[in-house]
Amino acid sequence: MQTSIATVSLSGGLAEKLEAIAAAGFAAVEIFESDLLSFNGTPKDVARMVAALGLKIVTFQPFRDFEGMPEPQRSRTFARAERKFDLMGELGCDLLMICSNVAPDALGGIDRAAADFHELGERAAKRGIRVGFEALAWGRHISDYRDSWEVVRRADHPAIGLTLDSFHIFARKTDLTPIRSIPGDKIALVQLADAPWLEMDVISWSRHFRCLPGQGDFPLTGFMDAVFATGYEGLLSLEIFNDQFRAGSPRGVAIDGQRSLVYLMDQMQGRPGAPAAATTLPPRARCLGVEFLEFAVDDRAATDLARLLTGLGFAKVGEHKSKAVTRWSQGAINLVLNNDNEGFAHSHQLTHGPSVCAICLKVDNAAATLDRAEKLRDTPFRQAVGPGELEIPAVRGLGGSLLYFVDPNSKLGQLWDIDFIAPKDPERNGGAGLTVVDHVSQSMHYEEMLSWLLFYTSLLDVATTPQLDVIDPGGIVRSQVIQTADGALRIALNASQSQQTLSSRFLSRYVGSGVQHIAFATDDIVATVKQLRANGVELLSIPENYYDDLEARTELSAERIEILRKHGILYDRDEAGEYLQAYTRGFHDLFFFEIVERRGYKGFGAVNASIRLAAQARQ
Repeated sequence: MQTSIATVSLSGGLAEKLEAIAAAGFAAVEIFESDLLSFNGTPKDVARMVAALGLKIVTFQPFRDFEGMPEPQRSRTFARAERKFDLMGELGCDLLMICSNVAPDALGGIDRAAADFHELGERAAKRGIRVGFEALAWGRHISDYRDSWEVVRRADHPAIGLTLDSFHIFARKTDLTPIRSIPGDKIALVQLADAPWLEMDVISWSRHFRCLPGQGDFPLTGFMDAVFATGYEGLLSLEIFNDQFRAGSPRGVAIDGQRSLVYLMDQMQGRPGAPAAATTLPPRARCLGVEFLEFAVDDRAATDLARLLTGLGFAKVGEHKSKAVTRWSQGAINLVLNNDNEGFAHSHQLTHGPSVCAICLKVDNAAATLDRAEKLRDTPFRQAVGPGELEIPAVRGLGGSLLYFVDPNSKLGQLWDIDFIAPKDPERNGGAGLTVVDHVSQSMHYEEMLSWLLFYTSLLDVATTPQLDVIDPGGIVRSQVIQTADGALRIALNASQSQQTLSSRFLSRYVGSGVQHIAFATDDIVATVKQLRANGVELLSIPENYYDDLEARTELSAERIEILRKHGILYDRDEAGEYLQAYTRGFHDLFFFEIVERRGYKGFGAVNASIRLAAQARQ
């Protein structure tokens, strides 16, 4: 099934938008009137540009306030339609999109509206033009697709069809079942948009918070089930109004749009009535955990970070055969320090300073994961490797970092034996009780957040938690977690519109998006913190007021609260259990580590985030 996107979905001028749409692999484009009016050229110039890019114009829109107008407005409306038909002839477009009337002087009545559309159909047919009618969720008299379909049905003209827009249907929580009875050849176009469920006026919701399929909460597979039951074989088109998209890269948003449709059609495979996908994807990768985190460092930062890792209980257990790369391990945690003077990590370090330049995930099938990633239009990465060394499959991740994939069923599962050797003088370290990577926290620009949410959810078999707003002394931080069902992988995505939050200040120092902190799990946080302090690790100081409040709002004993106070440990609990947290001070003011103990608890200590952020701001 071919795909399309509306120009209103992207930032930039019309020429830039069209180039981005073509580069992302769309077959067609919806030309929004505002984009055409602001274009410094003629409609014929646009037509030539569209053709040169290998696109076609699926529709010109929107035509507003048409049906049910009293005279003399009615006559003027038909005259305006004729002018648009002239323009469409120059564009080479044969479908005009009309949205339901919102004018205060519009008259109601299905038969009146149907008569208007029949007459318009007569005029359009003479020009070889079709008309699609869409019910706006806030239309004055027609706000339900069932009513717009009844208008189209009664108009009974081959040039008049129905437009179905998922946002307007879900915004009114309309029953999807009647869609199935609509003849597929009477549907002029299907427009798709997702959105989070929000309690707000529908117009603001529509104009600011639409998002791509897979980025919101709408059950779009159910909507597509109903659409495919009609026998519809036309285009699927994205129409997204979103402030984040308007602030982002048009090429990036266009690629995300294509990715979202590929992912949606992948989800539809095997469902009744669904057409075969143009591209067959391997299933979403099952993640077995984080195999390693790679830090890009220079010589000075390598020495400082090695000292900190030793304090955290890690031991150097391997040296790369051909590069200045070392492996540090504790429990099931592997950290890689790369201070080689060439290659990707070196470039990353020059740009961002000491930083996490790569995350390696252990998946069920690394080759299949890379194949899926490429078909989802993720960007693969390759670099030279030494003789006999492994080439680890990878794609570009957040902020230009890498996401590697290994699996236990190929040579990739022998990574540490093939590419690394034990150091001549192995270090002795009794450890500090750290067991696994509990979660990784990534900070990003606000306009990137939806993009990376889609990147992870389309590639990996993960679910998302509801969005949270975290109070930072400098503003609000929006946070959302993607995670596997068993907790083997948890990644927290954080973004803020305020430039004063810790998340935004990180972006400024780091010069881009990246990993801001890493949480390690322990089975006994008190014992771990005692060991860390004995090793000279500086931990974040928590104010006394926090523990006074903790005593007032919980049933913890005074003795237990005193232990938490003494060791600077934060506490939370939910219906499943308890959660304890402690934090290191920042490393070179760029990233930091968290120590957590989970006792059945499912969350991430959101209630404590403002306390931690305030403490970090003071330091």
